[in-house]
Amino acid sequence: MSEYKPPKNEKEFEQNFDQIKPVMNKTEAIFESSRCLFCYDAPCVKACPTFIDIPLFIRQINNGNVKGAAKTIFYSNYLGNTCGKVCPTEVLCEGSCVYIKEGVKPVEIGRLQNYATNKAITEKIKIFSQGEPVKKKVAIIGGGPAGLSCACELRSNGIEADIFEGKSKATGLAIHGIAPYKIANQEVDDELEYLLRQFGFKIHFNHYVHGVEELRKIEKEYDAVFIGVGNANTTMLNIPGENKKNVVGAIEIIEQLRKKHHKTVFGNKVVVLGGGNTAMDAASEAARMGSEAVILAYRRAKADMKGYEFEFDLAKRVGVKAYFNVAPVEILGDEKVTGIKFIKTKSENGVITNIQGSEFTEECDMIIKATGQSRHFGLLHNIENLETDEEGRVIVNNEFRTTNPKYYAGGDAVNGGKEVVNSVAEGKSAGKNISKILLNKTLSLTLNT
Repeated sequence: MSEYKPPKNEKEFEQNFDQIKPVMNKTEAIFESSRCLFCYDAPCVKACPTFIDIPLFIRQINNGNVKGAAKTIFYSNYLGNTCGKVCPTEVLCEGSCVYIKEGVKPVEIGRLQNYATNKAITEKIKIFSQGEPVKKKVAIIGGGPAGLSCACELRSNGIEADIFEGKSKATGLAIHGIAPYKIANQEVDDELEYLLRQFGFKIHFNHYVHGVEELRKIEKEYDAVFIGVGNANTTMLNIPGENKKNVVGAIEIIEQLRKKHHKTVFGNKVVVLGGGNTAMDAASEAARMGSEAVILAYRRAKADMKGYEFEFDLAKRVGVKAYFNVAPVEILGDEKVTGIKFIKTKSENGVITNIQGSEFTEECDMIIKATGQSRHFGLLHNIENLETDEEGRVIVNNEFRTTNPKYYAGGDAVNGGKEVVNSVAEGKSAGKNISKILLNKTLSLTLNT
């Protein structure tokens, strides 16, 4: 039996999805920042994909210079507030903290980062200035972390940036695909508004770009194009019964939950298929929405899970149970799901094989597939001379330039689906390289002092 009751209103929803990393108050921030050893050649910095000067911003917080701390963070990471909340700090910066080797709790770097950036956003502290206008403009396809980061970098150098976003809201997974207990919608929206005010880039919402004619038009009107699209819909399992009612994709149900909150309907007994972080999120969410039983089913062993251990622990703490070495064979029911048939598996030399005669059935009324996402092939295939690898990821050079010299790319389109912070880093690097090529000079970011 779940410890959570189905939320009936917004207040109950917020209680069920209480933030796992709440914003610190001043006292907490001063105390926690005092624990930092301000290491020279700090391993936490090396572990951060955006290379934030972590010892510096923590020292600034401890000295009461919160504005300076926010500058230090945003200088390296334009989505510093979001990343402070959603980054897997347990395996990145905090996981590299020197305290770990001594068996001591690491400094809460993520929450300190969120403290400084949240203060800058809520108090509308101006940090950036737009560069002097130049007669260059760049189209950005996709308003997720990579696209937004690229836009900020371009605008800091005076280049116009137009983002074409297919949905009604930007920020990608931050607003559409991350569990609500990691970051609330309002915090994501506030950071986006903060960046828009300072950089002045434009976002064209509900504007999918994929047709050949529109792409050719964009190529003519813009000096360069950045591809920052995320992954597409959940891939099919290709097993019988997959089209039955209440069989849903994990990304799709998480997006629905972030939009509709307590009005989203989950089953009483939910089976989540997959072993990645998205599967953990979906399972945790089902439990917090009051599902009486939630089972995480993975075809490999626990040691082979792609998801982080701390994410699995989070799911277990809210009552999620796990089956390992089981593969789905068939989804049962007439029009609606009533159960799922599994077969047990084993691994030999890394190859998964089914154990004949080991089939069993698990009753359930909802199945969530967290088994990977497809690429935006419609868009990518319509761009001339754009090469992708065998997994459909865009091939780029060290400057994030594609095999079509007009196009650059970063984020999920290139890395296949890493963390938000990786997309931010790639978007910024691409924006820096685009700026250098279009303006033919070495550039540096302009900060307000």
